[in-house]
Amino acid sequence: MHWLALLGAIAFEIIGTLSLKATDGFRRVGPTLVVLVGYGLSFWLLSVALRGIEVGVAYAIWSAVGTTVIAAFGILAWGESVTTLKVVSLGLVVAGVVGLNLAARAPA
Repeated sequence: MHWLALLGAIAFEIIGTLSLKATDGFRRVGPTLVVLVGYGLSFWLLSVALRGIEVGVAYAIWSAVGTTVIAAFGILAWGESVTTLKVVSLGLVVAGVVGLNLAARAPA
């Protein structure tokens, strides 16, 4: 249940972030509402996930997956630049999250 809440939080964060571009500086009402609802649901689901997942692990996964998906979407859908440094940096973000998750499961 907690991991499903985290997945939902990630999905709504991605929806909210992708919609930011369409708000035109919050001058367009529809996309602005999508951003507000997306972030609101994301934070609520993240708080539900925190009932059973360590905050450091949950937040790291939430932010890293969101960041990686948004960066990939920007490259693939919006033609944003892709450089070796960008790809390596995203890989390091993912590696850091994997490390935090493994550390949380390791015996003390």
